[in-house]
Amino acid sequence: MIKAITFGGKERTYQAWYGVPQSRLQNDTEAMLQTASNEGWNEAQTNNLLTSDSRTFNPYTYKNQVDDYKQDHYQLHFSQRLADVLTANVSLHYTPGKGYYEEYRYNNKLADYGLSPVTIGDSVITSTDLVRRRWLKNDFYGFTYSLNYEKDKLNAILGGGWNRYDGDHYGQITWAQVSPVPTEYQYYFNNGDKRDFNIYGKTTYSFTERFNAYVDLQYRRVTYTATGIENKQNAVNVDADFNFFNPKAGLTFAVSDNQVAYASYSIANREPVRDDFVDAPQGKTPKHENLKNLEAGYKIMGKNYMLKANYYLMDYRDQLVLTGQVNDVGASIRTNVDKSYRMGIELEGALKISERFSWNANVTLSRNKIKEFTEVYYDYGTNFDEYNEVRVTHRDTDISFSPNVIAGSGLNYKVFKNLEATLLTKYVGSQYLDNTSNTQRSIDAYVVNDLRFSYTVHPTFMKEIALSLLINNILEEEYESNGYTWGYAGGGQQYRENYYFPQAGRNFMAMLTLKF
Repeated sequence: MIKAITFGGKERTYQAWYGVPQSRLQNDTEAMLQTASNEGWNEAQTNNLLTSDSRTFNPYTYKNQVDDYKQDHYQLHFSQRLADVLTANVSLHYTPGKGYYEEYRYNNKLADYGLSPVTIGDSVITSTDLVRRRWLKNDFYGFTYSLNYEKDKLNAILGGGWNRYDGDHYGQITWAQVSPVPTEYQYYFNNGDKRDFNIYGKTTYSFTERFNAYVDLQYRRVTYTATGIENKQNAVNVDADFNFFNPKAGLTFAVSDNQVAYASYSIANREPVRDDFVDAPQGKTPKHENLKNLEAGYKIMGKNYMLKANYYLMDYRDQLVLTGQVNDVGASIRTNVDKSYRMGIELEGALKISERFSWNANVTLSRNKIKEFTEVYYDYGTNFDEYNEVRVTHRDTDISFSPNVIAGSGLNYKVFKNLEATLLTKYVGSQYLDNTSNTQRSIDAYVVNDLRFSYTVHPTFMKEIALSLLINNILEEEYESNGYTWGYAGGGQQYRENYYFPQAGRNFMAMLTLKF
């Protein structure tokens, strides 16, 4: 078999990645003025904050504050049966992408863009309003392969792949209020080159009809280099190599015809990503994550029901956890913590109540802890003329953005032969914005209900026509699903800003599927 696939697209969306400050959500005028002061906003930006809707505030008002990106995918897949028990597969892929985001900047220093002061008459101007574009141009390509052997009780796979990501990051100034900018002027440029090689072998053996086991061994090598100048005019110089051995083993035992028990143990390693290097505090190099994962579960099935319970323990070394802050493009900043873990129980169930009614549900109960986390913020002194680093140690603290309870439910009703209606309910427990377990920096728990209708017919002239309508948040729940936090000290006080991303009220989505 030879199969070629290509697809792609372009998006142009307005930016809203900085969210809504807590002061605006709570309609607290005094707190909003403090937010504007903390952010260093001018009068126009402050008025925008004071007069905006509390759930749709956006600090951006420039009409072309957009993210504009295009990406295409090209894939070629080969599959050849070499023998009755042996099949070979090879896939080639190439993904080019290019785009930018444009933003209006108020009163930025010319020196931050490598530009000289401008003299007008007797005045020397060192800051200006400007419009900039931050570009990303990348190529991602490589291949994967596998050789599958299957005979009697043995199933074995030898596979792997090689991939390369080559990305240019650069910035341009398209307009400046007072400074003439050279055409095509780039105020920063850096290139990232990441190469990823892996080879693995997986063997599954059925000892009896009820008992089988598998072993999965992988070697992975990652090399990453980045050189140049970053947006803030800092030098980028990354040269990192990672060699990982990732083993996994598991077994499954059928206790009876309708009951199954299973267990697995694995060790996995993962490298830091580009932002982890770029956003790391000066003098610090991010480490790779190491995970030891134990899972065990039990499943029982009957004519009209299914129950499943799964226990997991994820023991981390140098886990990269979210700090609660974001960088200058809205991406979450991460940092390594020495020892941490995630442990929990996942419960799933399904019940056929009648010929028309069925119900499925799931719940996850977990503990997500860091043994020791050091919070860092800055104290600018009584007169805001100092720069003192303050470090606070928190022990046995919760991992940020990790709710202890997550639950879901789907109640399905077959209205008639071709029409089904499903009530979908989701509950997410409270979660912290950072790793300090401070309730003043948290996201409240929320419950959201969606309603889905599915209508399917099978006409004679084609295989299937399906129409789906999804009504999201039918009860107009006001909730926030994400956010971030930052703070500092000065003038003898501490200041804290929490930002949230309010989710939409009632909204709709329709989908038409045609199968030939």
